Amino acid sequence: MTRIIGGIAGSRKLVSPAKSTRPTSDRIRESIFNRLESRDLLEGAEVLDLYAGTGALALEALSRGAINAVLVESNRQAAAVCEQNCKLVVKALDSERVFVQFRIFGQPVKTFLANEGKTYDLVFIDPPYEVDNAEVSQNLEDLLPHLKPGATVVVERSSRSGQVEAPSKLELEESKSYGDTNVFWYSLAA
Repeated sequence: MTRIIGGIAGSRKLVSPAKSTRPTSDRIRESIFNRLESRDLLEGAEVLDLYAGTGALALEALSRGAINAVLVESNRQAAAVCEQNCKLVVKALDSERVFVQFRIFGQPVKTFLANEGKTYDLVFIDPPYEVDNAEVSQNLEDLLPHLKPGATVVVERSSRSGQVEAPSKLELEESKSYGDTNVFWYSLAA
């Protein structure tokens, strides 16, 4: 069961499609969001969630102070689940008079990045583990024009995948292993 861990919509259970996604575990998500909150990177943030799956990462960000989230998911079943989960979380936020916006794009990440004109403060890249590092590296390259100054990019990969090669404009701040999952933190170089 996937749920929102903290913030206004904390403890809300999210819908998860059977076998079409691999949601980030609560333990890893809590660690990621504790770090984001301690660095004051969530309040008022505009968030992009690539390979959104259930939308849990973007929705956790909205629950904790982000104002806008864009979710990109090419799997139609998962994109429909993102829609359900967004409505659930937005309803909880609206009841507390916290108004946020979300958009869902049911298309491949490469297509979205080639056509998107907006910039973001915080980006999550959590592709299925079968997506190879070369594709994730290309995603990072294509993402550069869509990052605001000081933006943070969080990449989640299988520990068997190794580190993704990132463009020189993205500085690796930290990497952390959680058993079979590695999380990499990048920031846009000045």
